[in-house]
Amino acid sequence: MFPTAIDDQPVRYLERLGEVFARFGADTQDSGNVSYGVAVDGRRYFVKTAGDPADTTPYLDFGGRAALLRNAARLAETVRHPLLPAFHGLIESPSGPVLVYDWREGEHLGTPSARRNDPDTAFQRFRALPAEEILAALDGLLDLHLVLDAAGWVEGDFYDGALLYDFGRRSLTVVDLDSYRPGPYRNDMGRMFGSSRFMAPEEFSLGAPIDSRTTAYVMARTVLVLLADGTSERDAFRGPDTVYAVVQEAVTTRFAGYSAFHQAWLAARV
Repeated sequence: MFPTAIDDQPVRYLERLGEVFARFGADTQDSGNVSYGVAVDGRRYFVKTAGDPADTTPYLDFGGRAALLRNAARLAETVRHPLLPAFHGLIESPSGPVLVYDWREGEHLGTPSARRNDPDTAFQRFRALPAEEILAALDGLLDLHLVLDAAGWVEGDFYDGALLYDFGRRSLTVVDLDSYRPGPYRNDMGRMFGSSRFMAPEEFSLGAPIDSRTTAYVMARTVLVLLADGTSERDAFRGPDTVYAVVQEAVTTRFAGYSAFHQAWLAARV
């Protein structure tokens, strides 16, 4: 259905193709990317672009934004999972790559720090769900990362802003894995992209190895943010002792790799 290249600007192409019902730009995120929701013949799609080539305000220039989108396309072409929206391909345009995914319903869990304690946010409403419902969502998230790990992808810039949750369907969706990389590799930035609430120690250290142990640490931190209060205190953790022990090991002595962490998680969830 979608071409491999267009001669027009992405938004003009989408307006001719169908109904553009949503736009996400600088008012919703700071990456410089501009994305759209478009309805075509009764079906909805999420379309992501690198934004305005002349926009120099984001932390990445246009070339950097385009490179991350091409990386995201490679990941989407190599990994399939129920938590990932179906990928319909990359379109070359005068404004760089355009990525087309299925549209997924859900509320964005990423919340500005000033509102993070607001009980009305999707983030806090998710954290207030019964512990078993949160654990079920985390089961899916950790299973996705097992698939990513098996395909050689290592976590990068993962945080709650990569999560959508459909409260009615109790369904989690994972988006925006643009900064995941084939690994292992070395930290070539120093302080890498990401939220410090989720990041592993090696993501702050220039030259440190970034590998499947990093993915395990970040997923364990995700469990602590969503099922506790971000701390490692047992009193704050709403899951069973078996799960708490696995998460604690992942962020202290650490597991040898992601698969070992995931196996321990599954054993704790029995």
